[in-house]
Amino acid sequence: MSSHPGYGSHTDPSFKSHPRSTGEVVRRVSVYLRPYLGLSAATVLCALLSLGFGFLYPALTRTIIDDVIRGGRRERLAPVALTLIGAFLLREIFNSVRILINNRLEQDVIRDMRRDLYARLQRLPVPWFDQRATGDLMTRVIEDVNNVERLLIDGVEQGTVALFSIIGALIFMFWHSPTLGCVALIPLPFLVGGALWYTLTAHKRYRQQREASSAINALLMDNLQGIRQIKAFGRQAHEDARFARRADELRQGTLVVMRAWAGYGPAMQFVGALGIGLVLWVGGGEVMKGRMEVGELMAFMLYAGMFFYEPIGRLHGLNQMLQSARAAAARVFDILDTAQERPGRPGRLRTPVRGEVVYENVDFGYGPSRAVLRQISLTARPGDIIALVGPTGAGKSSLVNLLPAFYEPNNGRICIDGQDVAGLSLESLREQISVVSQEAFLFNGTVRENILYGKLDATGAELIDAARAANCHDFISRLPEGYDSRVGERGVKLSVGEKQRVSIARALLKNSPILILDEATASVDTATEKLIQEALERLMANRTSFVIAHRLSTIRNANQILVLRHGEIVERGTHDELISQNGLYAKLARIQGTTFIEESFEKISAD
Repeated sequence: MSSHPGYGSHTDPSFKSHPRSTGEVVRRVSVYLRPYLGLSAATVLCALLSLGFGFLYPALTRTIIDDVIRGGRRERLAPVALTLIGAFLLREIFNSVRILINNRLEQDVIRDMRRDLYARLQRLPVPWFDQRATGDLMTRVIEDVNNVERLLIDGVEQGTVALFSIIGALIFMFWHSPTLGCVALIPLPFLVGGALWYTLTAHKRYRQQREASSAINALLMDNLQGIRQIKAFGRQAHEDARFARRADELRQGTLVVMRAWAGYGPAMQFVGALGIGLVLWVGGGEVMKGRMEVGELMAFMLYAGMFFYEPIGRLHGLNQMLQSARAAAARVFDILDTAQERPGRPGRLRTPVRGEVVYENVDFGYGPSRAVLRQISLTARPGDIIALVGPTGAGKSSLVNLLPAFYEPNNGRICIDGQDVAGLSLESLREQISVVSQEAFLFNGTVRENILYGKLDATGAELIDAARAANCHDFISRLPEGYDSRVGERGVKLSVGEKQRVSIARALLKNSPILILDEATASVDTATEKLIQEALERLMANRTSFVIAHRLSTIRNANQILVLRHGEIVERGTHDELISQNGLYAKLARIQGTTFIEESFEKISAD
């Protein structure tokens, strides 16, 4: 992941969202409703029934005013009033049921969308993540999905109800008075024109707001993970200033959206109120001329206000929701539309895997102008230990990262037991390879869960055997809750050496025939180093091992040592063979008092 998204642009420019049309957004999002058509129909049905009972209010109000009050028919007052109360009660009962069904529906859809998005993230290639900020991806999975879901659930339901309300109101209004119905339609062109303007200009505003939100989340995630470095370097004030800039950018982006809505929303409300005013003006004249009853005018105004202009205003609110959802959906679809790593390669390694690994003229680079490896050829027989040494940036990590297909070579091929890994499924390939990285990563769970990650169905005995072999059973037993003790985020509650031994136990439990080991004993004391070294020897036994070596003591017994420089293998052989060649490795070995290989190479280069 990008470690410092705040120092440059918010995110990689190549990850800016591509605008999506409203039609595409609605079409693709609506797919998530298909499994829940019953719930969707029930939600809309309850909303329409609630609306239908609400329609009784103006009609009963007219009856009370014209027939009961002005007609002096006291005996009808109680029945009509009770009917009105019953209509209100049924309206709210169906509204309550609608809310319950709607909540169930929206949570099901959110879950499905997040699962699809997360599943796609899990299957994207490693280089894709190298250019993305973690906080930005989290924003897309959490916040953007919520915005898209609001369009899907609230938009469909409220939009349907609003349209039925408008149609029903028009029927009642023209049935009561065609003249006043035409008057009520006078503001409609202004309402439509305002909606069109807002729709055409809103997407850019909402996209900028979503990007600003992602930027501040990315910075927050980065700083929380690096809190120790911030404190160690005394950079709190510097980070305060960076966060303040991101917060202000989000504030500015949100204010741009709010300013547009502050003008658009009230303007549309005024146009609707203008329609009520015109109806009252013309309708009042009709009452005074004796052409219309007071109750009839009151009913007309209620239909116009509650069931015509108010739903039109709701559609304007839905338009705002739609534009926000468009910006969010574009960011979600950018992930869903990214090609998975190695799609459609069903090949499987023939088992049992012996562990012969061959690189044939492999070239690799992180871009057209960043060649990292050139013409790499090597053969590792089953059970061999292949040590990789060289200065920083020589290509050691890149070479081993090609084996489990974290990256793909530009040219050449890599074979395991004679099978080209390019034709294998990633599942088949990676289940035969264990990786122990230099910086051991532990999940924020228990020790047990972290070790079992190597084999989820391992027995308790297998778990403890792996822990004993990794020299970590004793310290785990001394933890407050033993194997059920939580390790904290990234294993922060354990020491470097303890984390490394837990990661070795995890690899032992996986029991793969091929091992990639980025040795990590540089930051531990001598006693811990000895424990880790013993665990590593047990781990490498009878496995084809690729070891990025940082200590001479680790590689003396390697079957083959590869010396890399500037992306090329410049020397290869056993320790004794390379010493006799009196080349770069021999110079390294003769440097007295130097413990770490990379430091020795740097010294040689400087000399």
